[in-house]
Amino acid sequence: MNETVKMTAKDEFLSNFNLLDFSFDEKFSKDIRNTAKSTIDGLQFPTSKVEYWKYTRINKIIKGHYTIVAPENEIEIDLSVPSKNCIVLINGYFSEELSFFNKNEGVEFSSLSDAKKNSSVLQEKFNSLVKKDEIFAQINSAYHQDGAFMHVAKNVQATEPYYILNFVDDSNVMSNPRNFIFVEQSANAKVVLKTINTANTGSFTNMVSEIFVEKNAHFEINKIQDEAEDSFQIATEQVVQADVSTFKINTFTLNGAIVRNNLNIDSLGKNTMTYLNGLYPLKGKQHVDNHTYLLHREPNGESHELYKGILGDSSTGVFNGKVFVHREAQKTNAFQSNANIVMTDNATINSKPELEIYADDVKCSHGSTTGQLDDEALFYLRARGLSKESARAVLVNAFASDVIEQIGVEAVQEEIEKYIDDNYQGIK
Repeated sequence: MNETVKMTAKDEFLSNFNLLDFSFDEKFSKDIRNTAKSTIDGLQFPTSKVEYWKYTRINKIIKGHYTIVAPENEIEIDLSVPSKNCIVLINGYFSEELSFFNKNEGVEFSSLSDAKKNSSVLQEKFNSLVKKDEIFAQINSAYHQDGAFMHVAKNVQATEPYYILNFVDDSNVMSNPRNFIFVEQSANAKVVLKTINTANTGSFTNMVSEIFVEKNAHFEINKIQDEAEDSFQIATEQVVQADVSTFKINTFTLNGAIVRNNLNIDSLGKNTMTYLNGLYPLKGKQHVDNHTYLLHREPNGESHELYKGILGDSSTGVFNGKVFVHREAQKTNAFQSNANIVMTDNATINSKPELEIYADDVKCSHGSTTGQLDDEALFYLRARGLSKESARAVLVNAFASDVIEQIGVEAVQEEIEKYIDDNYQGIK
């Protein structure tokens, strides 16, 4: 008797990876891949019935027909970045031809594949932060092609930003870039992480970054997501902080059909400072979901979280930020804010800031506001000679300014300001 077994959506999705060959990989990494594959067997893709994914449906992502291929042809890319250090990934693969490095004493900056051979820090700590119950993170652990590696030695002060650029340059491409960053004691560094779709066609980028910020270290990452209008991205940052460390991440989602940001920060040390900022100016039918989870485990920690959305057309924004304060984390100061401007009747925002506190000597607050542009302010500006479009643009610029001001890289600040100006008819 002939029986036909229908493949599940999960089986079909994973079949995209069948032809990938990782025989070249280092043994410790191949062991991690095999463990991740076994873990994936016991996981299912989340549905809207799962609280963590309540407002984001991923059917369009997992039912896509993708290819996983290294680029074969030369591509034209603007690499005019204000840095002497830039790692370029094309479709998830490291491009030696397009990447460039200026060897700085105390900073190792290379492809992930090179670091797997040469870095004892990577060999010891790689994949140690990734959550075992998140299927997309496990898929990345099992099938990542390549990525970026950065190791900043003790007391080193990196004076210029380091760029990590991930380009998609083919149709219907799936890529799994993986980044690993380790900032040692009393070091200071900044990274700009950009994902760009130059093919302007559908794709899926599933990125994972592991970030270690050691005692008294300072690290800032500026993340710019500029996908095509019908492309998808799930980005996961796993961060740990030690005593007296400072970590800042600024996330700017400029384009993409569905973009999900999973930001998980474990504040393991005392007297830590953490800054989470985000701006999502949405249009069309874009859907952007920012999920943040910050754990304060030790005393005297401080965190500031500010996410702002500008929602136009039929776009949808989601913000779910949770701050968890352990019993031992006395004298914690945690502030969380999500503000949104809804520009049209068809735009939607779902906002859920959360605090879970088990310490009794803390200062914690959270808030969410959603509204439209102030009619009185619009009238005031138009009465002084501005057109309706220019008046709206002035108010949008003012609304976004306190997020943009958090950027510690001048070139990135100028880029985001220009984007706001170009898209909302801003005037200086």
